[in-house]
Amino acid sequence: MTDKGFDFYDKTSIKSYNLDQNMRYQLNMLDRLDVFTRKHCENVANLTCRLCEYLHCTKSFTQYCTICAYLHDIGKLFIPPEILQKPGKLTEEEYEIMKTHTTLGYNMCIKDLELRPYANGALYHHESLNGSGYPNGLTKKDIPYEGQIIRVADEYDAIVSKRQYKSHIGISDTLKILIEDSKPSSAKSDALSTIAENCKFGKTNPVIVKALFKVVIDDIGYEISLTEGYVDELKENIKRWEQIYKYKDKMDNSKKEKDKNYYLEGIKMLLKPDENFENAANIYEEYKKAYQTRKAMIDNLYNEIKIIKKLKV
Repeated sequence: MTDKGFDFYDKTSIKSYNLDQNMRYQLNMLDRLDVFTRKHCENVANLTCRLCEYLHCTKSFTQYCTICAYLHDIGKLFIPPEILQKPGKLTEEEYEIMKTHTTLGYNMCIKDLELRPYANGALYHHESLNGSGYPNGLTKKDIPYEGQIIRVADEYDAIVSKRQYKSHIGISDTLKILIEDSKPSSAKSDALSTIAENCKFGKTNPVIVKALFKVVIDDIGYEISLTEGYVDELKENIKRWEQIYKYKDKMDNSKKEKDKNYYLEGIKMLLKPDENFENAANIYEEYKKAYQTRKAMIDNLYNEIKIIKKLKV
């Protein structure tokens, strides 16, 4: 019995572009990152590409923004491994060091003629529209659109990876976090009038968050389709085993050897190479259990779509 896996990030959109030799050079820079960071960069790039398509960006901007997203964490090459790979919460001092990956990545890109066009991804992906981000505390008017898009993709993947989702069930909780980040802060500061002014904006662009909803709903639909295909396969196998048991009952109740052999041959034709009556009960029960589990999963996924459609940004 083969289960059908699901990948949160369908790379079809990325593959739709013919990346020339120069672009492959930029993507190859990821090979210098640790496995976790490289996978995160790939995820963010795939998601960024799809966000751009839902935002109706031009093909050239989509391609540019996708490469920026691939390289957004390239500065983590210079972050000490004991900080970058620390399993627990970072200390304030460690967090300040971690934050430097934005400027370190930007400087690295600027010094390389091949990477220079994509330096914005590294520099701006942690800036917030309300000025609370880093490294420069910029506000909405000063943050390039590519930085705003990558910010949403980066935050989404970070939460998804942390929670280690195996399915989109429960993913609406992640989207609720992003919704909160897109809302204006109610907190006011008497220290600087500029900070108070920035509170009119949230951290992330609500238009991009809405586009993320569409991407996620599409993904859930794709997961449902895969799961339904697997359910159909399970259903056929359950029917096959029901037929096997019918033939076995008839074979056991037959008095003539000719009839017994007839039903036995039918059973042999229905059995797969690794199946026999010694493991029949276990196999049959596994199919039924898997069928019920996946049916429930489909119901939960459809419910997840309903929840997401009700979310307001």
